[in-house]
Amino acid sequence: MAQYTQIIRDGLWNNNPGFVQLLGLCPLLAVTGTLTNGLGLGIATTLILMASNVTVSLIRNIVPNEIRLPVFVLVIASFVTAIEMIIKAFYYELYLALGIFIPLIVTNCSVIGRAEAFASKQPVDKAFLDGLMMGLGFTFALVMLGGLRELLGYGTLFAQADLMFGQAAQWMTITVFEDYHGFLLAILPPGAFFGLGLLIALKNAIDRRAMQRKAQPITLVTSQPQTF
Repeated sequence: MAQYTQIIRDGLWNNNPGFVQLLGLCPLLAVTGTLTNGLGLGIATTLILMASNVTVSLIRNIVPNEIRLPVFVLVIASFVTAIEMIIKAFYYELYLALGIFIPLIVTNCSVIGRAEAFASKQPVDKAFLDGLMMGLGFTFALVMLGGLRELLGYGTLFAQADLMFGQAAQWMTITVFEDYHGFLLAILPPGAFFGLGLLIALKNAIDRRAMQRKAQPITLVTSQPQTF
């Protein structure tokens, strides 16, 4: 049970692909102009991570070491193609917004890295959980950065939510700042670097604070004998 708990913690926080491993930064920085775009790519990446990890775990004992990396890339590319076709068929406007970054998931270091470093050495259940948690951790990074940039750049959250959830989801758009003229830097490429740096700094500060709390010595208060 402790191993599963550690996998969950690593994926979501301790070894987060976006904030700690700093993998997959190209889509992380490029598509996070809005929260919706980040969420869409995060969900797609999570599905691919889960499917590829499970498949790699299933075939890990029958693939020769000499060709394991090409086989893993082929597996990932197959799932990426399937997800891309689904998004193009049912969420075409979101597909246009994400653009080339959906097929680029094939070369995402976090996906290939988990297949090689973890799934190829673990049973199916652990490989599935690792893919799910790493995907959710990456989605968390995408959503946080996308939400921050959208809030500063447009003064809204969940703008264009209808791209994912249909026309009925237009009510999900939240206008945080009325008559807001926007902060241009936040929606430009340099704004993505600044935003990611701020979020990494915030995570590091939280981790340091948690470590300091654990390191504080525990003092036992003993009662003094009373004299009469």
